[in-house]
Amino acid sequence: MKNVLWLLIGIGAGFVIAHQVNRTQQGRAFFADLDTKAREFGEAVSDGYHRREAELRDAIDGAAS
Repeated sequence: MKNVLWLLIGIGAGFVIAHQVNRTQQGRAFFADLDTKAREFGEAVSDGYHRREAELRDAIDGAAS
């Protein structure tokens, strides 16, 4: 239970710090850059997943024929 409390305190502190940093021009630029990189990473993972899924479907269809 003590570890859960520390986790919640850490999450809360992180939100407060992020909010304070986001008030500055440099902080907004940092979070905008971070958001862009996270979106690009998510799209790359999604594209890779869909490509691999298509490869596996082709392999299954080829083996069934």
